[in-house]
Amino acid sequence: MSTFTFAQAIAPESGNIAEAASGTNIPSEIAIIPEPVSVVKNEGHFVLPANVTIQSAGIPELKQVLAFLQERLSIPTGSYVSVVNNATGVTPTIKLVLNDKANPVLGNEGYQLSVSNSHIVIKANKAAGLYYGAQSLIQLFPKEIESKELVEDMDWKSPCVGITDYPRVGWRGLMFDVARHFFTKEEVKQYINAMVRYKYNVLHLHLTDDEGWRIEIKGFPKLTEVGAWSVKKTGEFGNFSVPGADEPRNYGGFYTQEDIKELVQYAQERFVNILPEIDVPGHSLAAISSYPELSCTPGAENYRVRSGERIMDWSRGAPPTALVDNTLCPANEKVYSFLDSVITQVAALFPFEYLHMGGDEAPFNFWEKSDAIKALMQKEGLKNMHQVQGYFEKRVQGIVESKGKKFMGWDEILDGNMSPSAAVMSWRGMKYGTEAALKKHDVVMSPTTYAYLDYMQADVITEPKVYASLRLSKSYEFDPVPAGVDPKYIKGGQANLWTEQVYNIRQAEYMTWPRGMAIAESVWSPREKKNWTNFFGRVEQHFKRLDIAETKYAPSVYDPIFKVSRSADRQLLVELSTEVAGLDIYYSFDNSFPDRFYPKYTEKLSVPKDAGMLRVITYKGKQPVGRMLSMPVDELNKRARK
Repeated sequence: MSTFTFAQAIAPESGNIAEAASGTNIPSEIAIIPEPVSVVKNEGHFVLPANVTIQSAGIPELKQVLAFLQERLSIPTGSYVSVVNNATGVTPTIKLVLNDKANPVLGNEGYQLSVSNSHIVIKANKAAGLYYGAQSLIQLFPKEIESKELVEDMDWKSPCVGITDYPRVGWRGLMFDVARHFFTKEEVKQYINAMVRYKYNVLHLHLTDDEGWRIEIKGFPKLTEVGAWSVKKTGEFGNFSVPGADEPRNYGGFYTQEDIKELVQYAQERFVNILPEIDVPGHSLAAISSYPELSCTPGAENYRVRSGERIMDWSRGAPPTALVDNTLCPANEKVYSFLDSVITQVAALFPFEYLHMGGDEAPFNFWEKSDAIKALMQKEGLKNMHQVQGYFEKRVQGIVESKGKKFMGWDEILDGNMSPSAAVMSWRGMKYGTEAALKKHDVVMSPTTYAYLDYMQADVITEPKVYASLRLSKSYEFDPVPAGVDPKYIKGGQANLWTEQVYNIRQAEYMTWPRGMAIAESVWSPREKKNWTNFFGRVEQHFKRLDIAETKYAPSVYDPIFKVSRSADRQLLVELSTEVAGLDIYYSFDNSFPDRFYPKYTEKLSVPKDAGMLRVITYKGKQPVGRMLSMPVDELNKRARK
């Protein structure tokens, strides 16, 4: 027996990534993501027989654990998989054991996985632990185990191992914005199926925004009759033309309350809680377009659900200057009556203990002109617009708590001097989450710095254009528990996928993976086990698995990075580098498409005087791994000027 451990405490930006690329010191057949707490590799292999028997307790909580194992171990392999209860005298191939006496090391989500030459045992205190153990088990089999159809002539075997594993933090979330673009109930299920592979347990659904209201609220039919629909536009979101009166508003959709119940049950069976978000007081144009009386601003009856046209001026930073008033009116009692109805129904539909009520990016310029707001400030002794929003947030928190739920908002709610019972989701870097934890708020860290999955993953010439970039290696640096903070106030971490530039589920997958793997490891694995070199070696194995599963992902990590400068004599220079080591870059300036027989990059390139295009591609040995990138020389000149 040999104990398999990885180098510890190597900073994400350090290490020899060429080792990861070539597999040095990494047994490629053990490529579990997120990295388990402890892996002991034993001699030999378990070979999957033609007839597989799974033994477990016959309790409802294990339904999906068994269904998952049956599906993965039968469809691609052709094996017959049966399930028997613990009372039978059959010798099982796989045994699922719920501990009679809880193992304190494992907690509610940990597991122990033992694979020997003859059989497999997964032990856990709770059903969730068995589910996560099953996910790890499937990752030990060949990549073809991910196939949706029979794979012939395969040797279905797993290395013999002993694994003890449990999560670092309890809240391991992904936020899926279904408001900017609507995703069907089946697509949300598809997203859940992808996230549970990596042991995520919270799906944050951003259900309302300027572009759509996505949940049925009884008594307010216009929210979905009017608020769920916009004009379909194609191009760059945020710069679309203003829709004409004759353009049909038939793009969008919503979830009925029965749809929500179905999604909640589907998620719960897979040990995922759904956190609903109703984003107020800003980001509320869909609600105001449906019920204009919720606005402070005259003329709101002329507002329409946003179709991607420009409605905010960000030139002065945050908060933005609104071109149309997308805020609910804090001075209008009808708003609180409306929110009471909404929150009552949402609280009944979602069993999760938290309700997220937004609170981000509320513009103040229309409030500053409102007589109703001025009267409210005088009556309540409010000195500025942050205090006006604080007044609103406290009233909404009271409504949420009256329904037996805990209130959560984006970190802007801290500007309103909220009570410690308000939980904070920190998105503007780690700073505000740290401050909130020091004030004894419960905090979920979801900082733009590491966890915003809508950001570009590589150069802007290859990605849907967004205002910022976030590469895989940077995401992997995420540590949800900052130094100097009592960990008990950090509930966990989360990655957020905003969908302004994400029009379909395939693009949602592309934006989520592999960065979602990096965040998953950051919130599950022990801090001292994190190692970028090792992680990327496993990511490359998972790329192959995602190929088999037909899940889309971004290969951006292989794309070269451009750095432009000028020499003393004004010659345009281009420096190329890669996020992972061990890659060769080949290039051309002659309008042809380079391969590995073209010039290899070794030093800064001087751009020829009359060249119009630089094309580059990365190789690993003889195999192309990066995409063919075409960089216009005009673009290089623009960057040099900056």
